[in-house]
Amino acid sequence: MTLASALLSRRRDLPETAALLDSDGFLSATAELASQLGRDVADVRAEAAVYLREMAASHVPLVVHAWHALAAWLVRGFQIVTDDDELASLRALDPDHTLIFLISHRSYLDQFSFPPRLVQEGISPSFGLAGANLNFFPLGTLARRNGFIPVRRASGDIPVYRLALRAVVGRMVTGGHNLVWSIEGGRTRTGKLRPPRYGLLRYVTDAVESVRSERAVLVPVSILFDQLPLHEVKLMTAESRGLPKRPENARWLLSYARGLRHRLGRIYITFGSPVPVYERLVALRADGLTDRQVVERVALDICHRLNQATPVTGTAAVCVAMLGADRALTLDEVCATVAPLARYLDARAWPIAGGADLTDRATVSQTLHDLVGSGVLTCYSEGPATVWGIGDDQHLIAAVYRNSAIHVLVVQTPGATNRTAWDKALALRDLLKFDFFFASRDEFADGLWDEFTIITGSGHDRSAPLDSVQVERCLSESELLVAHLVLRPFVDAYRVVAEELVNSGPDREVDEQLLLTRCLRLGRQWSLQHRITEESVSGEMFSTAVKLARHRGLVGPEAAPDDIAIRRAALVAELDDLQTSIGDLARMRRESV
Repeated sequence: MTLASALLSRRRDLPETAALLDSDGFLSATAELASQLGRDVADVRAEAAVYLREMAASHVPLVVHAWHALAAWLVRGFQIVTDDDELASLRALDPDHTLIFLISHRSYLDQFSFPPRLVQEGISPSFGLAGANLNFFPLGTLARRNGFIPVRRASGDIPVYRLALRAVVGRMVTGGHNLVWSIEGGRTRTGKLRPPRYGLLRYVTDAVESVRSERAVLVPVSILFDQLPLHEVKLMTAESRGLPKRPENARWLLSYARGLRHRLGRIYITFGSPVPVYERLVALRADGLTDRQVVERVALDICHRLNQATPVTGTAAVCVAMLGADRALTLDEVCATVAPLARYLDARAWPIAGGADLTDRATVSQTLHDLVGSGVLTCYSEGPATVWGIGDDQHLIAAVYRNSAIHVLVVQTPGATNRTAWDKALALRDLLKFDFFFASRDEFADGLWDEFTIITGSGHDRSAPLDSVQVERCLSESELLVAHLVLRPFVDAYRVVAEELVNSGPDREVDEQLLLTRCLRLGRQWSLQHRITEESVSGEMFSTAVKLARHRGLVGPEAAPDDIAIRRAALVAELDDLQTSIGDLARMRRESV
């Protein structure tokens, strides 16, 4: 008997794992992969069996009860807010559907606040796909018996592991088990939604199409905090500055739990419109899209719905004001900046977290005091007037909170200069498409006109193009102009990367890690010189700018060597022009006050 056969014959597996190992689909898939890899079938099956056991998860009632008690203790500093009507709709779907919850991931506490709440509300327990970085004793042991499936993040060079993961996800979907994971693949480091990861979603769509199941439904879930745990957000921003991520272990867990004693407000859990998977796939296939395009379109649709479901917190509104001014402000000055934002949100009927009134001085004042309590802001009251400012080295943390609302404001487009407003909007949409989830071109056009109408109160004929003079006149008369408060850090980050690409000379191939290190150094210098905002010095934002450069053929083997220096310089010029437009918006806003 071979080693592989011995391993297979001695297995002690959960029923689901045992059934999967013996299924025709698994046996066929492993045989095909073994042929592709030129390996013995038994060895491939033995390796896959090891991975399946690694991912084995169940719901053990005693452990689930203990896990929920642990979760309640960990989130003791927060009040969890949900919508009763949204939960009632999910309860109605639950008995006859497979609910696949795709969450926005902001904190380790997501997995302790959301899945237990579903069970408390009478929804079937879900299996969670979470990073294997948390699969350590005792947390991983308990988590697997509470339905959490540890997933390795880096498995590109382990084809057998990917086969096993595909088999697990497919079995869960076709078996009617509810699932939950982060569409982003990891916690955001900037506060805004990260680009989606397609792997798990592709396994879901393949499984749904293989059995033509109409039961599977994708449910976008926004999880938003008034404030994140202090020690967690500090580590996140340190990683954005280029420091290495610390590994999680039992000592880390103890330290993390101890740091959760502070009260930090509410956790808001809201749901986007569900997406029937099979129905959506049929519609996209009818449009002639490829497999990859289908998955990407579904993922982007989920991200768009996630943003639509995410309310604006008072914390975000105040941080928009503080970062936009980048100086100490009185309460009156903060209110004067937040009020136009509140009226803009009201005009768009955008939800405010907890139903807060952002035009209420008491609400703004309490938010300022809460941010002082967590160290994000400082308060000086020794002079004639009390003023609030951003604390030392707290700009990135304030930006995390501001960016939780940035998806609401990014459609506001800086005014045109020597091009029509529409051309300018399209150029900006193309520039920022790796950072934000824009609607299709036609939907974007409609949305832009709606924004223009809201901001200016104008009923301009959509069939008639606007020139730069008209745009500037209309915008200068508006009090709802707030885009300059959120766009600049992203454009600044892109500008740093563009500068370093120019400094790299005509070489097509660039060491990305070295490039990011140089960008962090240049960004810090420019920040000290006040050429860019301090919160734009972020490794994650620089990484997104590199993606744009690669997409435009400015780095990598696809880059044309003959004119690469010219095209990199053109990107610098484009960003300089955009920075000027954003500065013009800021000037218009100051003059209108």
